[in-house]
Amino acid sequence: MTSTLNALFGPLLRLGLITQIAIGIVCGLLLALLAPELATSFSLLGQLFVSALKAVAPILVFVLVAAAIAGHRQGQPTHIRGVLLLYVIGTLVAALVAVVASFVFPTTLTLDMPEVSGNPPGGIIEILRDLLLNAVSNPVSALMEANFIAILAWAIGLGLMLRQASETTRGVLNDLSTAISGIVHLVIRFAPLGIFGLVANTLAESGLGALLEYGQLLGVIVGCMLFVALVTNPLIVFWQTRTNPYPLVFACLRGSAITAFFTRSSAANIPVNMELCEKLDLDPDTYAISIPLGATINMAGAAITISVITLAAAHTLGIPVDFPTALLLCVVSALAACGVSGVAGGSLLLIPMAASLFGISTDVAMQVVAIGFVISVVQDSTETALNSSTDVLFTAAACRAAESRQARVATQ
Repeated sequence: MTSTLNALFGPLLRLGLITQIAIGIVCGLLLALLAPELATSFSLLGQLFVSALKAVAPILVFVLVAAAIAGHRQGQPTHIRGVLLLYVIGTLVAALVAVVASFVFPTTLTLDMPEVSGNPPGGIIEILRDLLLNAVSNPVSALMEANFIAILAWAIGLGLMLRQASETTRGVLNDLSTAISGIVHLVIRFAPLGIFGLVANTLAESGLGALLEYGQLLGVIVGCMLFVALVTNPLIVFWQTRTNPYPLVFACLRGSAITAFFTRSSAANIPVNMELCEKLDLDPDTYAISIPLGATINMAGAAITISVITLAAAHTLGIPVDFPTALLLCVVSALAACGVSGVAGGSLLLIPMAASLFGISTDVAMQVVAIGFVISVVQDSTETALNSSTDVLFTAAACRAAESRQARVATQ
């Protein structure tokens, strides 16, 4: 029996993970087109995969960050400041790209959608206040609710306190980190099956017919995200590294964007990004902090979604938008995006806040949010793919730029 299974699946298992995922995508697509009722029955595979990623991510981040800080040697450099700078620049540039595209391709909407439930924040101050309150949440609740801001805060505090601990204690923490990383590797090995289930179920249930009515809006959003992923992000990486950015860009898109596209959750993609950073041989002390932090604050895709849909609402209502106000929208979108939770659809409820800049009522804005949910099967997937892959890209760019500077100093 075992030999028969090896003969059947051996060649497939020897393929690379990305190739296996591509096969899973194709199989899910074919199943959804040929037998949609059967395809929905495979949704359990996708649910199990996403649930496993979400379950392991909080404890992975907590232990990995604490172990990295506890084991950090005095004087050993980290590159977290450079990563944070790139996060801010990347998000602002993405918002600017979205505003320019909205002026070049003005979009109008048919506002006859039903309102959606949800409590949009009242303003930037409220978002920042919530972020600060989240940072001091109960650590047990933070782990249970995947509150990564609080998880980071507690892990950093614990790591700093354990820097004076005995070698045995720090060794135990490192062993625990290695064990949890092993569980993560095991979960990721099931990515092809999980993505097969996600693709089959999503296409069978949603289809693509509902997207055609909002094709131009979706085209502007996805076009902006592709432009950021393939033009502005590589330019930022080139500015940092002074080398051809595209090998690194494509490595991040292959290794992170594919799984993020189908899980639609930056938080769920944290384990995938951690493994990719390890493969890229980046500084563990840096990516242990930058990757979970990026899943919360590095939201170029969210800034694009907020800007494009808000300006589409303004165009629909005939509200004139001057360029200074549009620039203000860039800043507001970038700041608001930093407060987006790393879960599916997190950016849409921030649209009413941005729409208030133009005097658009909450009732109308929530109808626009409903349109966002209609196109979210593509919009949110693309947004998450951009957000998550950029976390790794900017972490790698900052690490390599710092290493290059250190090498130049050493040779002088």
